[in-house]
Amino acid sequence: MHKHRILAPLGLLALAACSTTPPPAPEPAPPAPVSTAQQAEAVLASASGSRVSGKLTLAPMGDGVHISGEVGGLAPQGQFGFHVHEKGDCSAVDATSAGGHFNPAATAHGRAGTATHHAGDMDNITSNAEGVATVNVHLRGVTLGGGATNDIAGRAVIVHASADDYQSQPAGNAGARVACGIIKVVR
Repeated sequence: MHKHRILAPLGLLALAACSTTPPPAPEPAPPAPVSTAQQAEAVLASASGSRVSGKLTLAPMGDGVHISGEVGGLAPQGQFGFHVHEKGDCSAVDATSAGGHFNPAATAHGRAGTATHHAGDMDNITSNAEGVATVNVHLRGVTLGGGATNDIAGRAVIVHASADDYQSQPAGNAGARVACGIIKVVR
């Protein structure tokens, strides 16, 4: 009889051990910070009553995304702020619907290529005598497609009315948003 008293609790312990709830499944890994798209376009439409418009082509290159194209309707011989903004929404007349500069690392605004700047900060674009700016920019540290935190696909490119001073917070004192285009993957 003593054997049964000892074995019964051991059997219950064995059954209890088998019926424990398995540990929860691990969280899925965040998307890898690599571009999955080959090319995107941003068609810039005028905003804030301007006549600025243009078309940009974006493609992954090296450590970022290369942006090329033309922006017209600018004041001749001027410099204009040029940034990727956080939201792919150009619906507001003044393009404020695009939100602030794309800044997934929550850093201060600054000049691209320096230690402190937003992921969407780029150098000013410069117009020629006809008011056309040729864009040839390499935006480092971002991806195109793939959904990583540094992915710029689906966000907006904004052209501002004035030059970015690269110092004023949070956006470089670049003035009104005169053109806006959403970065759309085409392949």
